[in-house]
Amino acid sequence: MQDTFLIVKPTAFKAGSAAEILMMVERNGFEIIKKKVSFIPEKVAKKHYEEHSEKPFFAGLIEFITSGEVMLVHLRKENAISDLRNLMGNTNPDKAGHGTIRKLFGSSMTANAVHGSDSENSAKRELEIFSDLF
Repeated sequence: MQDTFLIVKPTAFKAGSAAEILMMVERNGFEIIKKKVSFIPEKVAKKHYEEHSEKPFFAGLIEFITSGEVMLVHLRKENAISDLRNLMGNTNPDKAGHGTIRKLFGSSMTANAVHGSDSENSAKRELEIFSDLF
């Protein structure tokens, strides 16, 4: 079994899509270990996205992810990381495959509905960063 991390981002949460996104995740065989509705403090957001800190879009990314409530979700399944990445679809909703979370609920590269860990190291790191918010 493998653990991974999912964030339902502010625009999807505000749009009322969190429950439907979670149903999609569960229908695809994921076990929800923990979930919580929360606000992401700026300090936590900066730690989470620190790999992008020198990029021109960093400030906007931090502003967006801290702009409203999110749903934090710890998931578990065999091949959880790759299966969740496939279910989420391409970061750009316009390029995401039919029936993926980002195609159905995303509206732009930033407001793409969800974040999911991209590797085992990222999942472990992200679950640790967000552990105090669960």
